[in-house]
Amino acid sequence: MSRIGKKTIAIPKGVTLTLDGQTVSVKGPKGERTWTVADEIEVKQDGDELSLSPRADTQRARAMWGLSRTLVDNMVVGVTTGFEKSLDLVGVGYRAAMKGNALSLQLGFSHDVDIQPPAGVTFAVPKQTEIKISGADKQAVGQIAAVIRKLRPPEPYKGKGVRYAGEKVRRKEGKKK
Repeated sequence: MSRIGKKTIAIPKGVTLTLDGQTVSVKGPKGERTWTVADEIEVKQDGDELSLSPRADTQRARAMWGLSRTLVDNMVVGVTTGFEKSLDLVGVGYRAAMKGNALSLQLGFSHDVDIQPPAGVTFAVPKQTEIKISGADKQAVGQIAAVIRKLRPPEPYKGKGVRYAGEKVRRKEGKKK
């Protein structure tokens, strides 16, 4: 039995959840999200709570149960509060700036790297060495953060590169004489 799947999803005030067969649509102040739940999972709405349960006791149904519950819960959280990732730029001359709604990065290359935000994701640069990525879709926010980090991942000798806020970089000792 899935411990995560057993939990019910509370639908907060100001959020409209509609069920159309296996399709769950959630609309809130931060946007609208839609996802189709797997056929092995049964979705029931009881007032301001949503519960998911497997239709049969199969391996796939048990696997999809917790996943479906988490994805629907992430949709509800996304349209109410949204998701945010922060990145830090560490290194001499590494800086970020906004060009319209695009993000322009100077990461030690011979050219600036410009990144367009995907639909529903916004960038903010509070400081030159800090990037905030926010949006209603948890997967899209995490994916674009990973793409930006992959441009210049933190290296172990000096610690230079793009890292998640709060990420610990394991440092190595340099050459000895």
